[in-house]
Amino acid sequence: MTSPVPGTAEERHASWLELFFDLVVVVAVAQLAHLLEGDLGLRDAGLFVVLFYAVWSVWTSFTLYANVAATRTRTRAMLVAMFGIAVMAAAIPQAAGERGEAFAIAYVCCRWLGMISWRRTGQQLFSWPAAQAGAGFVPWVVSIWVEPPARYWLWTAGVVLDIVLSAVQGSRAQEMLARMRRSTSRRAQSVQLVPARLEPAHLGERLGLFVIIVLGEAVAQVVMAASGADWSGPLLVAALAGFGLLVSLWWLTLEYGALSVPRLGQRRVEAWLALPAHFTITMGITSVAAGLGMLAEHPSEPLDLAARWVLCGGLALYFLTTTVVGAIAGAPRTWLFGRALPAAVATVLLGVFGGPLESRWLALILVAVAVWQVRYARRHPAGAGAGPA
Repeated sequence: MTSPVPGTAEERHASWLELFFDLVVVVAVAQLAHLLEGDLGLRDAGLFVVLFYAVWSVWTSFTLYANVAATRTRTRAMLVAMFGIAVMAAAIPQAAGERGEAFAIAYVCCRWLGMISWRRTGQQLFSWPAAQAGAGFVPWVVSIWVEPPARYWLWTAGVVLDIVLSAVQGSRAQEMLARMRRSTSRRAQSVQLVPARLEPAHLGERLGLFVIIVLGEAVAQVVMAASGADWSGPLLVAALAGFGLLVSLWWLTLEYGALSVPRLGQRRVEAWLALPAHFTITMGITSVAAGLGMLAEHPSEPLDLAARWVLCGGLALYFLTTTVVGAIAGAPRTWLFGRALPAAVATVLLGVFGGPLESRWLALILVAVAVWQVRYARRHPAGAGAGPA
C-alpha cells in the first residue's frame, strides 16, 4: 500500500483487516463448491443457493459496514464475524443434516453482530437495508427450533425476503430521503436518521476481490482434479480450456468492474442493483468452479446431466445477470443483443443439448463463448468513473 502523492486526495483501499476477513470466505466458497459435486438433485441445488447467500450476506453486511465506518471500524466485531463465518463453513457439508442448526445459529449471531455494529455508526443504509436488518432475518431465527424440511423452507423465505425487500426499498431510497427532508413534524426531526454514504471506489474494489476469491476456487478445482488424474491429451485440452474460461471471466471483471457490464464505469450503480447482481455473478462462478473440477476428472467422457448443468448453468447465470444489469443500467444495445444475451442462450443450449459432447469439447465451446465476450471488451475499453454506490 503506497502513500498518497502530496497535494492529491488519498484513494482508499481495502484495509489489512478486511483482507484478513476475506480469508475465511475463501474456505467457505471451497466448501460451497464441493456441495455441487456428485449426484446433484434440485434439493441440493436449492440448498447450495441458500447457503451461498448466507455466507455472502454476512460478508456483504460487514463489507458495507467497514466501507461506511472506515477508520472507525471495530476490529473485534470483524474478527468475531470472521469466526462466525468459519463455523458456518465447517457446518456446510452437513448443513442438510445434523449441523443445520449450528449453521443457522452461527448465521443469526453474525447478522445480529452486524446489526449492532451498524447501530454504532448512527447511520442508515437505505440503498441496501438487509446489511443492517430486515424481515429476512426473522425466518432464520425461527428455523433454529424447526426440524427439516420446514427449516429449509424458512431459510428460503429469509433469502427471498432479504433480496426482494432490499431491492424494492433500495430502489425507492432517494424518494424516501426526499420525503424525510420535506417532513416538518417534530417526530421526524427527533429521529435524526443519518443516511449512510458508501465510497464507490472502495466498494467496487471489495466486490471485485470477492470475485477473485471465487475465481481462485475455480483454479484450485482444476488443479486438484488434474493432479489426481492421468495426464493425457484430453486432460491437457480440458485443463487449457478451463483455464482459458477463467482467464476470460477475470478479464471481463478487470475491464468492466465486478458486474462485468460495459459503460457502468461511466456512472454510479446503486447498491440495490449492484449487490443482487454481485450475488448471482459470484454464485455462478462458484458453480463453474465445481463444474470444471468434475470436467477435468473425466475429460474424454461426456459429463453427466447434473455436472453439465452445474457448469453450463453457472456460466449461463453469469451472462444472464450481466444482461439484466446491462438492460437496467443502460448498456449499449449492440452488446446486450449481440453479445450478452446470445452468450446466455448459447450456454443454456449447451446445458440442454450438450450431453453427447466429450468434456474437453464442451469446455472448448464454453471458452469460445467467453472469448467472444472478451473480444468486445478489447474493442470497447471501459471508461473511468465511479463504481457501485
